[in-house]
Formats: sequence, structure tokens, C-alpha cells
Amino acid sequence: EKGRGIGRRAGFQNHFEPGIYVCAKCGYELFSSHAKYAHSTPWPAFTETIHADSVAKRAEHNRPQALKVSCGRCGNGLGHEFLNDGPKPGQSRF
Repeated sequence: EKGRGIGRRAGFQNHFEPGIYVCAKCGYELFSSHAKYAHSTPWPAFTETIHADSVAKRAEHNRPQALKVSCGRCGNGLGHEFLNDGPKPGQSRF
């Protein structure tokens, strides 16, 4: 499986080949293609991380339904986890 670097920019929205998505800054494994799904936003969407420590999360005061997400290893900003916005009820969207 080939690693795919992701960070703050779009580009893998319509990419569904098997593989592992990694941090664009440090290469740490973040998401598996098995957790990726099609979504209407211009960003790739995932239901879960590949490791429990793949990402760090922190609350944002102005967005109660979202958590700010960064790489669990280097702190590179990755965007948000949108709570209860996944493909199934109760799932989140990264």
C-alpha cells in the first residue's frame, strides 16, 4: 500500500485507491482507505483514524459540533472532526 500525504489542502476527495493516508508534514499514518467515503465537501472524508493516537483533538468554542484535529505526532493542522456527520447515525466525519 502506498502512503498518501494529506494536510490542509484538498486533492484526495475523489481518490479511492487502496492505501494509507499520512501526514503531509511528518508521514505519520492517519487514515486508511477502508475508512474513506464519498462526501459532498471538497475534502476527503473518513469515519475513523488508523491508530488511536493518529490525531489530537481539541474543542472549538464557536463550533460545538466540531473538534479541531491535528497530527498526533507533529501537530500539523488537519482540519476538523464533525461530530454525528458521518455516513451512518452516530459516526463522525474527519
